[in-house]
Amino acid sequence: MKQAVIIGAGPAGLTAAYYLLKETDIHPVILEQESWVGGLSRTVEFEGNRMDIGGHRFFSKDKEIMDLWKTLLPVQGALSYDDKKLGRPADVAAGGPDPEKTDEVMLKRHRISRILYLHHFFDYPVSLGCSTIRNLGLRRMLGIGSSYLYSCLHKKQEHSLEDFMINRFGRKLYETFFRDYTEKVWGKSPRNIDVNWGRQRIKGVSLSGAIKDFIVRTTGKKDAQKTETSFIEQFLYPKYGPGQLWEKMSREILEMGGEIQFASKAVRLELAADNRISHVTLEKDGHEESLAADYVFSSMPIAELIDTFPEQTVPEKVQQAARSLPYRDFMTVGLLVDRMAIRNTTSIPTLGNIVPDCWIYIQEPDVKIGRLQIFNNWSPYMVKDPEKQVWIGLEYFCQEGDDCWQMPDQSFIDFAAGELEHIGVIRRESVRKSVCIRVPKAYPAYFGSYDEFPMIRDYLDRFPNLYCIG
Repeated sequence: MKQAVIIGAGPAGLTAAYYLLKETDIHPVILEQESWVGGLSRTVEFEGNRMDIGGHRFFSKDKEIMDLWKTLLPVQGALSYDDKKLGRPADVAAGGPDPEKTDEVMLKRHRISRILYLHHFFDYPVSLGCSTIRNLGLRRMLGIGSSYLYSCLHKKQEHSLEDFMINRFGRKLYETFFRDYTEKVWGKSPRNIDVNWGRQRIKGVSLSGAIKDFIVRTTGKKDAQKTETSFIEQFLYPKYGPGQLWEKMSREILEMGGEIQFASKAVRLELAADNRISHVTLEKDGHEESLAADYVFSSMPIAELIDTFPEQTVPEKVQQAARSLPYRDFMTVGLLVDRMAIRNTTSIPTLGNIVPDCWIYIQEPDVKIGRLQIFNNWSPYMVKDPEKQVWIGLEYFCQEGDDCWQMPDQSFIDFAAGELEHIGVIRRESVRKSVCIRVPKAYPAYFGSYDEFPMIRDYLDRFPNLYCIG
């Protein structure tokens, strides 16, 4: 039997193993350096409350992907907990499982995300609704409109993310909502970020797209399959957070005969004469072990993958470019609070009258926090007592070794809670429990040596049995 060594038990690595077992006779062995599955899509449990690291919506225009998720966790067939409490109508597939009676289920959720800026809420993605016009004021709106028309007539050559955004939103709207927030997230001005970030992440979003979406929504003719992902209004979500899906997949992999080795770090690749990878050396409990590999699937950071090759086989230029590839690190603080200081002023009912958002983009310029998650709204089952307490996640984008990263956990928790109090979201005395989570190399960044990535890829493409995923 042929063997595939899969580096990383995140969504990509697990799905690779799952399909190898379902559709081939190749035996997968997954190496995971942590003690959990799911990677960034894991769910962290803290004293009966669950945290989603980064926020994950389960939605795809690819039917095969949706069918896979629904096979692992069927979609709810009865009202979820908060729907029952609030008397919402059922908007679910008939005959599915009742989440009150089974744990392994996907909830159908309504997507609500907004921007907090100038102490006002704005729709996200930015829309042309009445609240946007009212919050910005007529003068700003006229400036945004004229700036957008100018950008339509005078397209910029797209050399940077800034050029990309100005072409699609106009300079005024770009400077209002995108410039400073992008710098907060990436630590770089958009003029120093590669245009490919925009082409990959927000390729279908523009002011004209927002206008079209507004018209379609008001006429009631919206088709999810034709809607840009950023504009979708419904998504699926596992009852106990995203990690639940990947934990279910990992159990199925084990039941089908696959292997998952935890606390196992891939440290070295061995090459055969034909440029194929023949073995993967892993380190576990201070000892090394070599695994034969007919195929290697790697979801480890490219910078670390290059270091696993025999040094003499990697050209110096490739080594330097790979080691200079930048990543953005991530910290999140979980706060369990009795109540929030901001109240629900929308027409959407919520338990405890909290704001209805799954997450809020914090664009206030005088705080470092980037996003705020409200786990009660992702799934009420994420919270130990959702009727009496609110479980929130404060997300910070940073660099390993900077001031935020080096701060002791409790000091950083105090700092984060102080920022939320400063912008009027909570009162510090309402905090009951807290936790701090750090995620190194969370997001690959599109600057630094990124423009040399084609050279790195050309090198990796020399190895016919290596597949980079994730």
